[in-house]
Amino acid sequence: MVKEVRAAHILVAKEEKAKELLQLIKNGASFADLAKQHSSCPSGRKGGDLGWFGKNMMVKEFEDAAFNHAKGEVVGPVKTQFGWHLIQVTDQK
Repeated sequence: MVKEVRAAHILVAKEEKAKELLQLIKNGASFADLAKQHSSCPSGRKGGDLGWFGKNMMVKEFEDAAFNHAKGEVVGPVKTQFGWHLIQVTDQK
């Protein structure tokens, strides 16, 4: 069972923008580069990296998405109170 996840994310205000960025990622664009260019979260400067986190450390929708996908997957768009996220699961332990 996964106890901690390391993830990166891109936070944008509109679902359409998140879908557009997801398509770019699927077509080979760098998640980190897009995070630096488009994310409204301060983590964007680090390519979206949020570091390691355990259960109950993130809002529920974000946590559910991060913990229910495999390492290497990009999940989203995921809606939270902060906006729309694309989440890249970078590691699990």
